[in-house]
Amino acid sequence: MPAPVLYSFRRCPYAMRARLAIQSSGMQVELREIHLKHKPEHMLEASPKGTVPVLILPDGRVIDESLDVARWALAESDPQGWLAPFEADREATDFLIARNDGPFKHHLDRYKYASRYEDVDASEHRAEGLKILEDLDARLTETGYLIGPRFTFVDAAIAPFVRQFRIPDKDWFDSLPLPALIKWVHDFMESDRFASVMKKYPRWEGGEGEPFPAAP
Repeated sequence: MPAPVLYSFRRCPYAMRARLAIQSSGMQVELREIHLKHKPEHMLEASPKGTVPVLILPDGRVIDESLDVARWALAESDPQGWLAPFEADREATDFLIARNDGPFKHHLDRYKYASRYEDVDASEHRAEGLKILEDLDARLTETGYLIGPRFTFVDAAIAPFVRQFRIPDKDWFDSLPLPALIKWVHDFMESDRFASVMKKYPRWEGGEGEPFPAAP
């Protein structure tokens, strides 16, 4: 049976989240790295909204939301127990991911890409995003992870977005008085799992894509 096909864009935090879950599951997909300005017709036929990730299963089903791609992969196989927070504290897990994908992403976009919006004060959105980071730091202080004693999907779902928030002014971010958060995001960026999902692949030009995760 052919492998599922994953359309992805390396730097997109949503696609990164999906790749992290697939990697953790031990599943393998055919990765097709795209350029967001030149989206393949096959991807748009499968998912007209034109965002990544897009997963096409061998039976033709299409999954085109990052959380759904992650849930598919981890439902198939979860050897590292990444779904444990959903069982241990579903309310907190759902809250953290919803806040990240809603308010935090809203402020992140208007801080990092302020020039794309009219009448936006990047500093105001940075301040609002910082309030959420302060709460994350408090949650990380006890165990070093967002829920429970180890890295799970809730960490993988949120860390790529916090990394994006750091990019516009790394010195400012790294000097924040949020030691647990700073350690958590740096540990994530320096991890083997991050290096693996951030491997550079050639842009897909048709034909067969690349196996992901790549063989060690």
